[in-house]
Amino acid sequence: MTLLGIDHIQIEVPVGAEDATRAYYVGLLGLEEVSRPREAAGRSFLWVRLGDQQIHFRCGADFRPAALAHPAFLVDDIDALERQLADADCEVTRVESIAGGRFHTRDPFGNRLEFISAATGEEGT
Repeated sequence: MTLLGIDHIQIEVPVGAEDATRAYYVGLLGLEEVSRPREAAGRSFLWVRLGDQQIHFRCGADFRPAALAHPAFLVDDIDALERQLADADCEVTRVESIAGGRFHTRDPFGNRLEFISAATGEEGT
């Protein structure tokens, strides 16, 4: 038996945050929304594709933002994304202690996200 990769991750957001989630992840970050199977109704409200993987979003009644656990996204132009997020009033924290361009930010609900320059060829932390 061999694990082959990651099919999807799930990110939880607060109840009532469907529009804000779509605005941030699809509108601001540019992720591609994909259709959900009928069986997913009631479990998740938004699926997006990123390469061969997906991110599924669900609303949680007892939502708590992920303070340390986080996905790390590879990006082709880390500086452009940092400017784009700053222009949208998102706080960005550069990680200088690790070689290569990378930063952390939080989505509108406090979930931690990491972005890594694809040019560094390094994996996230």
